[in-house]
Amino acid sequence: MHWLFLGMAIVLEVIGTSFLKESNGFQNLVPTLVSIAAYVCAFYFLSLAIRSLELGIAYAIWAGVGTALIVLISWLVFNQSLDAAAVVGVGLIIAGVIVINVFSEVKA
Repeated sequence: MHWLFLGMAIVLEVIGTSFLKESNGFQNLVPTLVSIAAYVCAFYFLSLAIRSLELGIAYAIWAGVGTALIVLISWLVFNQSLDAAAVVGVGLIIAGVIVINVFSEVKA
């Protein structure tokens, strides 16, 4: 169940960050409210996930996967460009999450 909670936390954080861009510095009310609500819910689900998962591992996965997804959304939805360094950097983040999950002895 902790993986489901972590997944929900990641999805909600990505939603919150996407709407944060649309809030225009908290100038647009609806995107601002969606962003705040999504972040609150994301932290709630993250708090449920770390009941069973190690904090450092859960946070690394949450931050890493969330960052990779935001880069993808920025490219696809907001038409932001990615150069080779950005692609390599995101690849390293994904590789780090994989290494943690496959090789780390710190498990839930």
